[in-house]
Amino acid sequence: MSSIDSAAIAAVERQLKDIVQTLYNLIVQGYDHHGAKTQEAMKREVQSLIQNLVRLSETAPSVNIDIPPEVTNYVESSRNPDIYTREFVELVQRTNQMLKGREEAYRFLQEQIAWQLSSAVPELKDDVTRVVEASGGSIPS
Repeated sequence: MSSIDSAAIAAVERQLKDIVQTLYNLIVQGYDHHGAKTQEAMKREVQSLIQNLVRLSETAPSVNIDIPPEVTNYVESSRNPDIYTREFVELVQRTNQMLKGREEAYRFLQEQIAWQLSSAVPELKDDVTRVVEASGGSIPS
């Protein structure tokens, strides 16, 4: 990612924060202390919101972020994307553990077959040793 992209991303993040703050202000400051609507405060906040949205629409097209559709669907379902990330990491860890166990089992099978083949057919021992070592294994003594 170039410095232009990171600067544009930072600008979009700032603008999104401004929009969220303005929406918050509209909710909180929409009423005065006596419960009556304050038209001027709401008018200022709506104008600020429109300006922030215009700035965002000008800046955002220059930012290219690839968001997986699964994450988008997760957020659209009103779920926290941090939970998606945690679940994804846990899934990857489980899969890695399973694949590591499978790799160890295949390595053990390779060693046993090589040892049995070398014992049963001694004239193939050099060829078997060469094949096993070429694939990263070793023949037990």
